[in-house]
Amino acid sequence: ERRCSEGCCALAHSMLAASAAILCAVSTAYWTLAPRMPTGVALRAPRQLIAPACSALRGRGGATALGSSRAGRVRAAAPAVEQAEAVSDAPEVVSMDELVSLCKRRGFIFPSSEVYGGFAGFYDYGPLGVELRNNIKRAWWKDFVHKREDMVGLDSSIIGSPQIWKASGHIDGFSDPMVDCKESKLRFRADQLFWARAEVGGELLGYVSLLESGDMEERALAMATKMKKKAGRQGELSLSPLKDFTEATAEEQPLIPSPETGNPGALTAPRDFNLMFQTSVGAMSDAASTAFLRPETAQGIFTNFKNVVSTGRVKVPFGIAQIGKAFRNEIAPRSGLIRQREFTQAEIEYFVHPQKKAHPKFAAVGSLQLELLPSPQQLAAQPAVRMSLAEAVAAGTVANETLGFFIGRTYQFLVRAGCKAEHIRFRQHLPDEMAHYACDCWDAEIEMSLGWVECVGIADRSAYDLTVHAKATNTPLIAEEPFEVPVKVERYGLSKKAAAALGKSFKKDAKRVAGKLDEMSAEELKALKATAEAEGKASLTVSDCGGSDTFEIANELLVFEATTTIMHVEKYTPNVIEPSFGIDRILTAIYEHTYSVRAKEGDAPEEPPPKKGDKKDSTADAKPGVLAFPPEVAPYKCVVLPLDMRIVRECEYAGMRDALRATLSEQGLQYKVDESGASIGKRYARSDELGIPFAITIDEDCLKQFKADAASATATLRERDSTRQVRLPLSTIAQTVAQLCSASSLTWDELDADFAGTGADPKVAYLKQMGVEEALSAAVTALAKEKPADPMKWLSARFAAL
Repeated sequence: ERRCSEGCCALAHSMLAASAAILCAVSTAYWTLAPRMPTGVALRAPRQLIAPACSALRGRGGATALGSSRAGRVRAAAPAVEQAEAVSDAPEVVSMDELVSLCKRRGFIFPSSEVYGGFAGFYDYGPLGVELRNNIKRAWWKDFVHKREDMVGLDSSIIGSPQIWKASGHIDGFSDPMVDCKESKLRFRADQLFWARAEVGGELLGYVSLLESGDMEERALAMATKMKKKAGRQGELSLSPLKDFTEATAEEQPLIPSPETGNPGALTAPRDFNLMFQTSVGAMSDAASTAFLRPETAQGIFTNFKNVVSTGRVKVPFGIAQIGKAFRNEIAPRSGLIRQREFTQAEIEYFVHPQKKAHPKFAAVGSLQLELLPSPQQLAAQPAVRMSLAEAVAAGTVANETLGFFIGRTYQFLVRAGCKAEHIRFRQHLPDEMAHYACDCWDAEIEMSLGWVECVGIADRSAYDLTVHAKATNTPLIAEEPFEVPVKVERYGLSKKAAAALGKSFKKDAKRVAGKLDEMSAEELKALKATAEAEGKASLTVSDCGGSDTFEIANELLVFEATTTIMHVEKYTPNVIEPSFGIDRILTAIYEHTYSVRAKEGDAPEEPPPKKGDKKDSTADAKPGVLAFPPEVAPYKCVVLPLDMRIVRECEYAGMRDALRATLSEQGLQYKVDESGASIGKRYARSDELGIPFAITIDEDCLKQFKADAASATATLRERDSTRQVRLPLSTIAQTVAQLCSASSLTWDELDADFAGTGADPKVAYLKQMGVEEALSAAVTALAKEKPADPMKWLSARFAAL
């Protein structure tokens, strides 16, 4: 109704002589038939006659943007294509095995080195998988970098100086607890191997062990019941709460059976296993050439902080984003893409003032209602709570606005990428999970068949990373910000004369010693001076990238003084808010959340049973699945389908197809052409299984129109999820698909509403019944032939004469 009113206003000045009914007909037909396409639209007869004149109408400024939705309007599809559409309203639930089978069968994911028997923890992306992953990465980059004026990009090297990992703590502390089974020679992560004590009537029956899974409690009880039956014990069976192997005492460890063999005493005590891949750089392979593949992309951002600040002319707050490969030598890689040894990360390090963590755009996400699982809720065994981000920040549940902003943006991106909103929650780290330097940390968890899986980590890392790298390299990694009012700063430190004497005495080590003295507080310096006065000298230990050394400093070199300085610029080490996305885990969630199974389409007959002796086709039993990828990230945006082989054999078909392919390529769209002899229903089902959101069908009407006038040719555009169809000009169909597959406001429902038939709209049905539609079609056709200088005046005169 709004669009109808706008159309009436636009035409009112030039159509005063027309009656109200005719005016309503013109405007209604106009917003139905002339949406925001650069050229005219041609629908089924008699509306096909209107196409040549739509551009003339649009030239008068009567067009309005698509945006109205007419609920319940369903278009009667072209008969030749409609027969292929018979869709079940209730998709069938599928298992993870079916999903994995589909991904391999259709070229999304392959086990790495499969011809050699595979290589655990590594996967290769096939033709469709690499397109999907690249589209996800592009959407992420556009969302978090291109649309943000406070964000820049970076691509750091996979192998860097080993000293980076020493300073960051990865060499000493980046490890998982590992357990070996001495009988099966298998290795397990100790924190993923769970056990429980089984008792009957209060007396020990034994221990059960199993690997982490979503149904551990049920499996453990079943194992204990079987153990009780085998032992022939009578009485009430009880099972202690499940714990991981790291929580077992030294006395309990020998009693816990191996999950592989079931025999107690086969497991070794847990020990730390460093997860970094080690390699050698250079011609020699010795300790000096040892390097590591990066276990995360973040450290490359921190070590380039000074370069970005000095060359990018950025000011805090700002962020540095990076997408790249990371490598972790997982003890027990499993669950497909969930836990790999080589994976893709998309990370942001957002630098803020330690005391200024408000975000100017927090209001844009503050009203989002999210499922939050704060630490107190978990400790009290309570369910997640639903609250807005504004409420969470105000209550202190989320530490600050910047952290809350990235939680909100993460949620919006996951939904946009294809994850279902009702299966996303944010869980706060428990106190024993939180890093010692972190202020607050939340994980975006997505519910899958494996349970709730952490896919994004959003942490306030304080100033830890920049501080440790600055200390290790003796390089200031700081930001500067002018004070609004100059500030007096009192300082207690070495006098200028003492600093000069220190340089002469320690020569090349003077800078290290002076730097250590600068870091010490006034109390520490006074205590050091007191020791030097009592003993004539004092010892000072300096630990940095040069090593750990102890220096003896004579009493006469330790001359300190208090000074007052007027500071005009504040120098500080920024804090960091870090959203870290696991792209491969998000892809797994997208596969699960978008996959469904529906009934075979109407004209796809059942396959005949194989004859005796025939080799069974591995895809014969495959169910017709649908991967409902959002159009923006789908591997292919559309498929071009001739209705049947008769169309392919027509002389004009090849030229029409090639012209369409050229326009699709010009729009930057990935597409496929399926000219196989299968029925149209089977080819629709095949493209649905590949996640292709749109299908362009070329039928006999299209060929006839193309022969008569190539500019007036129309084709059917089918949408994957609803299987609804509209008929559009062949010349503009590529641009329409491009709009539907971009982040623009055009949706399929809007397109379908504006190009749909009139059967469900009583107003338009009335106009057709009264002959207004036919009169309008004739008038516009005559207008196209006459081509008057003022088309609106010409139309007004024609309608006034009726």
